[in-house]
Amino acid sequence: MYRSHTCGELNANAIGKEVTLAGWVQTVRKFGSITFVDLRDRYGITQLLFGETLTPQLDNQPLGREYVLQVTGKVIERTSKNKNLATGDIEIDVTSFTILNKAATPPFTIQDDTDGGDDLRMKYRYLDLRRNAVKRNLELRYAVNRSARNYLHENNFMDIETPFLIKSTPEGARDFVVPSRMNPGQFYALPQSPQTFKQLLMVSGYDRYYQVVKCFRDEDLRADRQPEFTQIDCEMSFVEQEDILQMFEGLIKRIFKDVRNIDYTETVQRMTWNDAMLKYGNDKPDIRFGMELANLKTVFEAQTGDAAALEIFEASGFKVFNEAETVLAIAVPGAADYTRKQVDELTEWVKRPQIGMNGLVYIRCGADGSFKSSVDKFFNEEQLKTIAGIAAAQPGDLVLILAGREERTRKAISELRLELGERLGLRRKDEFKLLWVLDFPLFEYSEEENRWVARHHPFTSPKPDHISVMIENDPEIRDAANYLQHPYANIKANAYDMVLNGNEIGGGSIRIFQRELQEKMFAALGMSKEEALHKFGFLLGAFEYGAPPHGGIAFGFDRLCAILGGSESIRDFIAFPKNNSGRDVMLDAPAAIDDKQLTELSIKLNA
Repeated sequence: MYRSHTCGELNANAIGKEVTLAGWVQTVRKFGSITFVDLRDRYGITQLLFGETLTPQLDNQPLGREYVLQVTGKVIERTSKNKNLATGDIEIDVTSFTILNKAATPPFTIQDDTDGGDDLRMKYRYLDLRRNAVKRNLELRYAVNRSARNYLHENNFMDIETPFLIKSTPEGARDFVVPSRMNPGQFYALPQSPQTFKQLLMVSGYDRYYQVVKCFRDEDLRADRQPEFTQIDCEMSFVEQEDILQMFEGLIKRIFKDVRNIDYTETVQRMTWNDAMLKYGNDKPDIRFGMELANLKTVFEAQTGDAAALEIFEASGFKVFNEAETVLAIAVPGAADYTRKQVDELTEWVKRPQIGMNGLVYIRCGADGSFKSSVDKFFNEEQLKTIAGIAAAQPGDLVLILAGREERTRKAISELRLELGERLGLRRKDEFKLLWVLDFPLFEYSEEENRWVARHHPFTSPKPDHISVMIENDPEIRDAANYLQHPYANIKANAYDMVLNGNEIGGGSIRIFQRELQEKMFAALGMSKEEALHKFGFLLGAFEYGAPPHGGIAFGFDRLCAILGGSESIRDFIAFPKNNSGRDVMLDAPAAIDDKQLTELSIKLNA
């Protein structure tokens, strides 16, 4: 063998031993007739001492950074110990060495505080992977994988592989398609998830299935998206929603314990989709901090039970509030002392195109009980106090108010809340808060297509008491302007998302398992009977042969690893990720293929 020990395992107990190590040269430091070398492998760093007897050989064979080196020598006590290294009490007094391979000068330094930018490190990803920071991320990823597999195995889940070459059934994101040489003019698709296969496995009697599986979606990218990503995909038969929630709370708590040594003993909070949208403005709220939204119109009216209470706005003459569809506020704790410059900067922040608001109103709630505002000429101090009260502001808080169209304003103030939580240090990376979001709408209305679309996917079952609404009503939307009055607008899905620190880490549902209901769902989504049979005839046929009640969940494995590792980007936890344009800059892929391959595949490219 090339080594008797790794570069991370030797300590004072090994002093006096003859050892052989192999690894990469991290640094070379020459002091007169002696030379110190830091040798690195996956497990750590060990300092090597080359005495003066080896100086002539080093002069003839000088060492460079990233050279692959094998050394033999004796473990001795280190004179100047390094408490930051596991091997910091010892060094190797080298008696012989062999350069196994020379290395060109790396394009960036192989260390945590590297001088390489993202593009350069991605081009030389095989070098970037040598850095401890990246190695730790992949070790965490492996630990999450191992923990999940152990838990699922202990709970009788069976790991079953499903195909990567399947039929294209575009319903959500765009498919990646693969041409078939043996079937000219026809294409496979890469799976966006193993959804229909795991349902078929339930029909087949494999009542507890899982995979840690690759999925593929051809969609625009950002920090938490990649064209190929990994899911912990799970399905169970003869279960109700509560069974799923309990089982997979256990999974995540097990991962917390195994990977971060966190005993997550508190009850996982549950929240309806309606409450999440009302209180936080989005369906994956970060509940590590408060700052809940207040609707200054509807909340005030509901508190008083008197529509005349809205007179506070109507009598003010402030058109921004009066003409707005909604007026939403948050109370920022302890921020009443924000300077005018800081408030102006927040105003510019909400005006950015990605937020899309026209401006911002503020109220300072003084510690002395005073109230000052950017709209003082429209509201007296008593009225400002009332508004601040609706927002649940305390003395010393800063109330921030946005007004406009309902959907845009709610999204904007949700983003503002998260931004302020970040600035105030309320979104601590070492704090973890789990949440179940339940009772999603089953359908969303598409204005472009004037039809219903599935909020999750077309195999999600309605809540049990909403199934009759779906069966007994026609899905056709005859009055697009009043689609919210349609019975389908109020159907709730038997679905659930697990949220961690404001990120959706898992989502699933109880599935439809009866052919009649599944056909009704397809019809609601605008599919003809012929189209449904063409795309999903295999599933409809399977439901004729004793399909059991079943449900499941899929966790975003990359995202879960990133959150546990304190990162904003899943790319940091993928060995060979794509960039924001979906390119692998190391392989230079995607790339053109030659004319011979195109001919074999019966493909002709448009000029």
